Amino acid sequence: MLDAIDRKLVAATQTGLPLVSEPYRVLGERLGLAEAEVIARLQRLLDDGAIRRIGAIPNHYALGYTANGMSVWDVADESVAEVGARVGALDFVTHCYERPRYLPLWPYNLFAMVHGRTRDEVRTKVAEIAALVGPAARAHEVLFSTRILKKTGLRIAA
Repeated sequence: MLDAIDRKLVAATQTGLPLVSEPYRVLGERLGLAEAEVIARLQRLLDDGAIRRIGAIPNHYALGYTANGMSVWDVADESVAEVGARVGALDFVTHCYERPRYLPLWPYNLFAMVHGRTRDEVRTKVAEIAALVGPAARAHEVLFSTRILKKTGLRIAA
């Protein structure tokens, strides 16, 4: 469980760290904490799995990666974890997860997001996934984004 200070710290960091040379010191000043305590608390939250990571998140649209394709795969249920781990390890796959099937209309249970500068670039990367997966994938499709509806993660209140 997060204590009140942890909640304030998470709330203060969930939209990004201050863009300064000493962001943990600035956070500490804002929250009335020493820089060392901010670092120790964030490390504990990482170690406990309450937060997954601290890192830069580039805006792929601003970098020219405007073709976004969710590749969906029909993989045998007994193989999906192993296949998903291999697909998720590819450097061009940004998200990879298992989802339930909705038969007979939706046979896909493995999802892998691929970004590219063009749809052809995305299709080429999806072909690489298909070559890696081989016959373990019975079928696949690529669903291209047409517009952005939301670009934020989970937010908690302090």
